[in-house]
Amino acid sequence: MSGKTTRLLVAASGTGGHLFPALAVAEALSDYEIEWLGVPNRLETELVPECYPLNTVAVEGFQTGLSLKSLKIALGLIASVFKVRKLIKQKQIDAVFTTGGYIAAPAILAARLENKPAILHESNFIPGKVTRFLSSYCNAIAIGFEGTAQYLPKVTTEYVSTPVRSQFLSPQPIDLPIPSDALLIVVAGGSQGAVAVNKLVRQVASSWLDQGVYTVHLTGTKDPDTDSLEHPHYISLPFYDNMAGLFQRANLAISRAGAGTLTELAITGTPAILIPYPYAAEDHQTYNAKVFSNAGAAVVYQQSELTPEILESQVTEWLQQPEKLLEMATQAKSLAMIDSAERVASLIKSMR
Repeated sequence: MSGKTTRLLVAASGTGGHLFPALAVAEALSDYEIEWLGVPNRLETELVPECYPLNTVAVEGFQTGLSLKSLKIALGLIASVFKVRKLIKQKQIDAVFTTGGYIAAPAILAARLENKPAILHESNFIPGKVTRFLSSYCNAIAIGFEGTAQYLPKVTTEYVSTPVRSQFLSPQPIDLPIPSDALLIVVAGGSQGAVAVNKLVRQVASSWLDQGVYTVHLTGTKDPDTDSLEHPHYISLPFYDNMAGLFQRANLAISRAGAGTLTELAITGTPAILIPYPYAAEDHQTYNAKVFSNAGAAVVYQQSELTPEILESQVTEWLQQPEKLLEMATQAKSLAMIDSAERVASLIKSMR
């Protein structure tokens, strides 16, 4: 692929956990011409910059068992493979990079048909179905957790952590009315929000708000009770663009355990109470979170066991032990790999 500008197709769709690492890698490949592959009406239509032309295919997640729905999905996948194959030809794509999820299937298969290298990054500790089924069709597999290699025994993997956007690597001030000397708790349910976590936090937040602790609560867009709590120290937002600055400023995070969010917490050295999404495929968020709890960077509670009383007690205890939060922050930073995006970019460049 030498002697001309390299053209890369990036296949990443659906959630911030897939999109933000892909965007970080694209940013590290400034000398590449990049086309984006996504799905209509998903988050990529809002997050992917115009400099990366967005192409879409109508593909859905795999279903188990035989049914009309699974047959429809299979036919849609076949159609998507041929559409992506046509795109690779028309745009003279040299390589394909994907961060997994169901958009990865047509991208990897089309690359295989066109004899183009495919590079896959799997951020979760437990690899997704597409990664497990199609990793042998890829030329390189990068993983976000070292332990993931045991679930992919038939392929060679390279541990690179999970790429984060460049904003996380330098100080980012926030434009929110929070005194510089105030303690700050950030509640984040991931790019989709977390209604159950939101409800739990609102039940007990007054106990620390009344003590002068500020809380920025990112509720997502699907919470019907967003305006049910009002307090001078409480800031409720559906989302916030400057997550780097927010995590850098936070003394404590209450969060889901998506791989991307955990990587951001590690980079910023933010202690956390992690509440894995209970319906995540194969409970992968729990496995992600255990890496952080085992390192002493976070404590993990299953949603089913976390009561308002437990959450209130845990937060109150830590706010009274700044040395404990500092120790956890140090442990979080020990899990960070700040050059992950560059490592993935180098892996892609090695395919030339």
